[in-house]
Amino acid sequence: MSDVRLRFAPSPTGVLHLGGARTALFNYLWARHLGGKFLLRIEDTDRERSTQASVDAILDALRWLGMEWDEAPVFQSARIDAHRAALDMLIEEGKVYKCYCTPKEREAMRNKALAEKRSTQYDGRCDGKPDDPTKPFVWRFRMPREGQTVLEDLVQGTVVTPNEELEDLVIARQDGSPLYNFVVVIDDAAMGVTHVIRGKDHLTNTPKQIHIYEALGLPVPRFGHLPLILGLSKRLRSAGIESYREQGYLPESVNNYIVRMGWSHGDQELFSHDELVSLFDLKDVNRSESALNLEKMAWINQQHIQRSAPERIAALTVPHLASLGIAVGADDPKLLGAVKSRQSKARTLAEMAEAVRFFFIDDDAVEYDEPSAAKFLKGDDRERLDLLADTLADLADWTEERLHETVNAFCELKALKLKHIAQPCRVAMTGSKEGPGLFETMSVLGRDATLARLRRAARG
Repeated sequence: MSDVRLRFAPSPTGVLHLGGARTALFNYLWARHLGGKFLLRIEDTDRERSTQASVDAILDALRWLGMEWDEAPVFQSARIDAHRAALDMLIEEGKVYKCYCTPKEREAMRNKALAEKRSTQYDGRCDGKPDDPTKPFVWRFRMPREGQTVLEDLVQGTVVTPNEELEDLVIARQDGSPLYNFVVVIDDAAMGVTHVIRGKDHLTNTPKQIHIYEALGLPVPRFGHLPLILGLSKRLRSAGIESYREQGYLPESVNNYIVRMGWSHGDQELFSHDELVSLFDLKDVNRSESALNLEKMAWINQQHIQRSAPERIAALTVPHLASLGIAVGADDPKLLGAVKSRQSKARTLAEMAEAVRFFFIDDDAVEYDEPSAAKFLKGDDRERLDLLADTLADLADWTEERLHETVNAFCELKALKLKHIAQPCRVAMTGSKEGPGLFETMSVLGRDATLARLRRAARG
C-alpha cells in the first residue's frame, strides 16, 4: 500500500451526475492503480441547500458504480473549529485583512474597470485601512504582488500565473465562517490528500490555494485538472446516476463510458473494472474537452450486456419487467431463455424488458401491431397457422432443433417457403413482425402458449 491519498468531495445539494461521477472515477482509479487510498469528503457547509437525501443519493450512486471509499467519510460541517483556528492563525500573522467594500461598491469598481478596459479583479484598496467597528467586512487573504506561481499540473502540464493576476481572495465572512477556497485547503491537508484531481473549471482557484497552503505551512499536494464535458444540457446536468440505473444501464457500462470522456488507452473501447484499475494513468488523460454522446453510451452498454452472464442479466431485468406491470420471479422458467433471445440486441435493461414482455403476458393479451397484422394475418395465413398448430401439437420433443425440423417439413408438405409461415407465426406469438428467432421463441414460450397463440391468431 502506497502513501497516495486521493479524494472526491461532492456538495450534497443534489444528485451525483455524470460529470461528478467521472471526477470520482478518475480519483478512484488512480488511487487503486497506485495502491493508495480513495477518500470521501462531503462538503456540506451550505446548510440551506445541503440535505441528507442528497448525501444518501451520492453514497448510493458511488456504491452502485463500485467506488467504495477506504475511510469513513469526512463531513466538512463538522470541521468548523479547525477552519476558524486556521483563520485565527492567518489573522495573528497579518496575512489577511478586513475588506469593507459593499457589494454595490464592488459592482461600481467592476463597471468602471470594464469601461476603462482594465482588469476587474479586486484592487486591494482596503489593505492597510484602519479598523472600523461600525462597518461590516469580510476577510481577504493577501496574495503576493510580484513574481509568478508555477503549477506542474498532472494533466494540463506547466501552468504559469503572474501573481499580479491573483485577486486577494475572500476566505471568510465577518463571523469567521470560512469559504470554499479556504476550507478545501485545510481539509485536504488534514485528510493527508497527496493528489487533488478535479475539473478544469477549478484551475483558476489552484494558484490562490497554493499560496494559502504555503501561508499555513501545509504541504502542497499535486494537482491535476480534468477536461470539461461538453453537451451537458440543463436536463442532463441534473440527471443523476440513478436515472441511468433506472433506464437499465450497467454500472460497468457507465464507468466505461465516462472514463473514455477524457482518457484513452490506444484504440480500446471496452474495459472491465480490473482493466481500468490496471491501465488507468493520468498521463493518458486528454487536455481537450470531451462531448457527451448518449448513442455511444447506449452502444457501450449493449456491449457489456452481451459480455455479461445471461443469469445476471435475467436477474437485473426482473425489476424492469415489474415497471411494465409484469410480475416475474428470478426463477421463472421462461426468464433465462427470454433474456438469451434478446441479449445480443438490447441496449439497456429497459429495452430488454420491453423486448421480452410478450413471453410473460396471457396468451389472449397479445396485442397485434396493426401494420404487421394487416400484412401477415390475412385469410390464408390464418388457415396455415391453424394447420401448423395441429402439426405441432403432436410434437413429442419440444426443442428448437425439432421445432425447426417440423416447421420445415410442414412448409415442404404445403409447398411453402419458410418466410410464408415464419412472419405470421412471429406476429401471432409476439404481436409484431420483429422479435427473436422463430424457433427460439417457440421453445421459450413452450408448447401450450405457442399453440394457444397460433390458434388465437388463426381465429382472427
